[in-house]
Amino acid sequence: MAYVVTENCINCKHTNCAAVCPVDAFREGPNFLTIDPFECIDCDACVSECPVEAIYPDDEVPMKWEHYIELNEELADEWSDRIINEAKEPLPEAEKWADKFPKLDELIKNWS
Repeated sequence: MAYVVTENCINCKHTNCAAVCPVDAFREGPNFLTIDPFECIDCDACVSECPVEAIYPDDEVPMKWEHYIELNEELADEWSDRIINEAKEPLPEAEKWADKFPKLDELIKNWS
């Protein structure tokens, strides 16, 4: 089992979760974080650090966000060279985006 970052993270990108990860399993995208399922050791440290409650064990991801399980794996591979293991400021409009849904269309997959 691995942990999965879901829709709540899009356009927020708080990084407290990545700072507490003991194995550097987090990857950073332009406006979203992902967890590499092959690096994650299921320690649960990140869950309580996420202020927008975006992180779930893969077997507890809400049905409406189950597609994020595959998306985390895909993006972790794509962003494999973008390990994040320290806290940074959230995105400038994180508070505004915290309660806006749906926002999958806002996900930026490519750094450019």
